[in-house]
Amino acid sequence: MCFPVLAVLLFSACATPPDGADSEAVAEFQELNDPGEPAMRAIFEFNLVLDKMLLKPASIMYKDLTPPVFQRGFHNFLNNLRSPVIFFNDLLQGEIERAGITLARFLINSTIGVLGLADQAAGMGLEYHNEDFGQTLAVWNAPEGPYLMLPVFGPSNPRDTVGMVVDFLVDPLGWWAANTERDWVMFTRAGARSVDRRARHFDAIEDLEKSSLDFYAAIRSLYRQHRADQISNGETSADMPIPGISLETPSTPAPDSEEASRSP
Repeated sequence: MCFPVLAVLLFSACATPPDGADSEAVAEFQELNDPGEPAMRAIFEFNLVLDKMLLKPASIMYKDLTPPVFQRGFHNFLNNLRSPVIFFNDLLQGEIERAGITLARFLINSTIGVLGLADQAAGMGLEYHNEDFGQTLAVWNAPEGPYLMLPVFGPSNPRDTVGMVVDFLVDPLGWWAANTERDWVMFTRAGARSVDRRARHFDAIEDLEKSSLDFYAAIRSLYRQHRADQISNGETSADMPIPGISLETPSTPAPDSEEASRSP
């Protein structure tokens, strides 16, 4: 489903604003900031179907059949591949020290860490952090806009959607894949990140779905809390995974993960 189709859905299935005389209802409507909620819920259900048909079975097989040491190494490898994008956003946010850590981690883990399979840099006190251009825009005080549920990619907003596109465009691996007609590389990495993330948060996602009276509303709330936590460099208290099928939607690290906040 492309963005023009999404735009049509938004305009054709917007939530009806409450009567202006009901100040509490108006305030709640504005706080939710989800004017396309009917369409977003439909897309959410579509994503859940994809999750149950594809991502969940793949993550179960990966989690149950792959040795934990391999899972950790593969997770480290995927993190290392993202280092140039993180470095780019560190610099744009004026985080020179964090940019230095990102660069040092990439050099160390790409060499003695065997292409990132082993996180040797963490053992030297250089902890992993993630950044994306959506966070950079937030640091630049760009408004987030209304809540969005993107097909396949999951929870987002206009600011984070723009950020996702920019991150894709500045990724050196993407340049190489495009210029060498190896587009399959990017699709493979996106799929691998999705399976890795789903497997790492499998139990938390299942528990949240079972315990939530409104799964869509729960995810909307958690997504916003989590992004606020990332943008504030972990100074807020949001520490929950973001459920649902997603290729690049940020998610909070699993308890045994080295991922730190101010980014996914």
